[in-house]
Amino acid sequence: MPIGVFAQRSGLTPSALRFYADSGLLPPAEVDPISGYRYYSADQVARATVLRQLREIAMPLAGVEAVLGSGADEASRLLDEHVSKVVGDAAAAQQKAAVIKSALGDVPSLPIAAQKGPVLADAVEQVLTATAHEPGMLVLAGLRIEVGHEAVTLTATDRYRLATRTLVPTGPPRRTWAGTVDGDELRAAVAEIRRSALVRLEAVPYGIWLRVQDGEDRHCRLLPDEFPDYRLMLASLGEITTRVTVSKALLLRALEEHTGERIALHVTAHGVNVVSADDEHPDIPLPATATGQALQICFELTTLYPAVSTAIGPDVMLDLRGSDQPVTIRSADRGDLTTLAMPIKSDHTA
Repeated sequence: MPIGVFAQRSGLTPSALRFYADSGLLPPAEVDPISGYRYYSADQVARATVLRQLREIAMPLAGVEAVLGSGADEASRLLDEHVSKVVGDAAAAQQKAAVIKSALGDVPSLPIAAQKGPVLADAVEQVLTATAHEPGMLVLAGLRIEVGHEAVTLTATDRYRLATRTLVPTGPPRRTWAGTVDGDELRAAVAEIRRSALVRLEAVPYGIWLRVQDGEDRHCRLLPDEFPDYRLMLASLGEITTRVTVSKALLLRALEEHTGERIALHVTAHGVNVVSADDEHPDIPLPATATGQALQICFELTTLYPAVSTAIGPDVMLDLRGSDQPVTIRSADRGDLTTLAMPIKSDHTA
């Protein structure tokens, strides 16, 4: 086929095809010795398509040549290596851009609070499990930071879970402040935060600085969208009708043993039965302390498991309000981390 037809089939422009032919990456099947016209065969379309896709992810020519000349396993490794470098370069550029913007604008940062690094890192990781990436709802990937007169509160929600944790700052907060921080950037800063005995939070326009000791300060952007009014939701929760205290390790093990996507908890005065909502697995009885009404409540495993796994301490307390109301999950003896999980209907309809 002539170069114009091949360009349409492969998604590459004729000029790009000439360039790749001259570079040896995609020589034509035939070249007319008199006119110089280039012709391609149908079995070259697949190679041309992969070449185009590799260039679309900014892979250099040397890398493209290596991938095209490798087997599937080696090509996969080279792709992972390239993507890792691109992501690392982007993160480094983002941090450098923040430093440059700060210098250009000569905008002073406002100290807002200080936290012990390891404590802050653990809290961030726990709460970020309730984030989600959804098109058109970028705020769901963010972590809400609220600094009050006595505590720092971290909150995140993916609409099916809500996690919130309060921290006692090191010294009284310098001022009240609230903002929704980019969760991915905060997650990338966790390792640096954990290595610092003390982390100072400083606010700047459109972001915050995490000032660490003996390390690299990290900048995280603020998300412009309005964070959901979770306090209104918490205030409108119904009355607790059933309370269960159960071993965190035993509950997690029971959830892991079920391969189904939906799990039911059958709560009675004698304990908790973990029931597969699809009836394909036998019930798993767990010793537990339960008060209030007997109840069966169903969850998506992807909602319940992370809510339980991030709870602090050996025992978790579940406050139930009915089979169709949010469940509060927290440590049995520490109340600074709380997660709300939404159940599903027993007929498997979310």
